[in-house]
Amino acid sequence: MTVRKNQAALTTAEKRRFTDAVLELKRTGRYDAFVTTHNGFIMSDTDHGPRTGHRSPSFLPWHRRFLLDFEQALQSVDPSVALPYWDWTVDRTPASSLWAADFLGGTGRSRDGAVMDGPFAAAAGNWPITVRVDGRDHLRRSLGARGLQLPTRAETDSVLAMPVYDMPPWNSASDGFRNHLEGWRGVNLHNRVHVWVGGQMATGVSPNDPVFWLHHAFIDRLWTQWQTRHPDSAYAPAAATSDVVDLHDPMRPWNDVTPADMLDHRPHYTYDTAA
Repeated sequence: MTVRKNQAALTTAEKRRFTDAVLELKRTGRYDAFVTTHNGFIMSDTDHGPRTGHRSPSFLPWHRRFLLDFEQALQSVDPSVALPYWDWTVDRTPASSLWAADFLGGTGRSRDGAVMDGPFAAAAGNWPITVRVDGRDHLRRSLGARGLQLPTRAETDSVLAMPVYDMPPWNSASDGFRNHLEGWRGVNLHNRVHVWVGGQMATGVSPNDPVFWLHHAFIDRLWTQWQTRHPDSAYAPAAATSDVVDLHDPMRPWNDVTPADMLDHRPHYTYDTAA
């Protein structure tokens, strides 16, 4: 069984196996296919039209499947690798271990945001940005720029306390757990972290930064915690809703995967701790 660990608990060897597998997916072109898919859904998911990956109830099951596909791709390179997660309520500064040169590398330089150290820096020669929103072909970050702070544990707990999964109008104006976790309302969890990292993470091509996967693994873990705390609160909408993915509707780009299929993560992986 795959066990997803806190990145802060990874050994040096585990970090190296993870980054090596990511680099191999990049070398073979498989990595960029994930970037292309995510960007396509960012561009097409709007408040007033069909939406699947974002601004909608299926934000969480869609990303659960997306992460699972990526994790399985990593394991096709190295079966020992699992997605780690980044608990940004604890590891809250650019000095945190995930930004070290032996793992993801640090923030970008001031003049152009270019990441200068670690395996994904341009100087290493292994991480050209080919699916991009501008002409720059290097990984960019601006960690904590403009004084933005990462979400706190108290803010996160306030969202986990919300008992209703989602509600009309089923978009970025919705109340409920999903939208507050996604970050369009309230204390803004998921979206704020993307902006805090900056660079490609603040765009539709955010998976160009490997921290995307660690961030979303933590979002997924938070969903598992919410499910445990609210066992009688179901995915909504259940049926007969236009523009969004109901419980038993297929989610694009998969023809045979529904939100109902993704509600229980335990057949696929577990987390090192549940609380």
